Amino acid sequence: GLAPVFGKQAILLGVPPLGVVAIRTLLATLLLFLVMLIFQRQYLFIYPAGLLGCLLAGWINGFGSLFYYSSLELIDASIGQLFYSLYPLFVAFWLFMDSQPPSRITLLRLAIAIPAVVLLVQTGSGEVSWIGIGMMLVAAALYALHLPINQRVLFDIPAPTVTLYTLAAMSAVVVPVFLFSGAVRQMPPEIADYGLPLLGLTLVTFFSRILLFAGVKNLGGMQTALLGLSELLITIVLAQWWLGEQMTAHQ
Repeated sequence: GLAPVFGKQAILLGVPPLGVVAIRTLLATLLLFLVMLIFQRQYLFIYPAGLLGCLLAGWINGFGSLFYYSSLELIDASIGQLFYSLYPLFVAFWLFMDSQPPSRITLLRLAIAIPAVVLLVQTGSGEVSWIGIGMMLVAAALYALHLPINQRVLFDIPAPTVTLYTLAAMSAVVVPVFLFSGAVRQMPPEIADYGLPLLGLTLVTFFSRILLFAGVKNLGGMQTALLGLSELLITIVLAQWWLGEQMTAHQ
């Protein structure tokens, strides 16, 4: 729930969205690699088939994160997270395509959650960027797709290992896009002006990714996605308190 708040703050301070996603992903990957190299070196091993699964999931989520932070440049963090919260619907769809039909309780949860999100957004001021909304929905669909892929890999690979190689694959996507897009020239000159939000975003990515894949390993992709909806409340509260975003009385 903290990721969109830190990301939006960095964007408001002048960091281009591609820079936000590239820097936080690369730093989180390096931090995790150093921690595992020093304290948990056994988790660095991964067999080829598992590595391929992590690479596929990381590439998909890497492209999704590009859409996510580009969307935050156009819409508020709270509204963006409302749309991003539709990802359990996409998870259910991807699992259905993989011959894993959702349970009745999952369908009931989705039937409650999705109209709630739609109603919250429709009662806004009407000034939401539809391009930003479309980009956020693409991000949600790609994020949802990488969860079932990682769920298969996590059957016999520890969560820290999956986290590291998935983050590394994400970095292999987002860093070249940042370097070759020209966004590097848009970076503010003084790192002190935006360093703290990016540091916070890096730490949030580091811890949340480990906990995410631990959840997927123990609960499965669908249950993890549904529980992940709790991040919405954190984002909305902090976006109003920290970023000064406002919601209508109807919302």
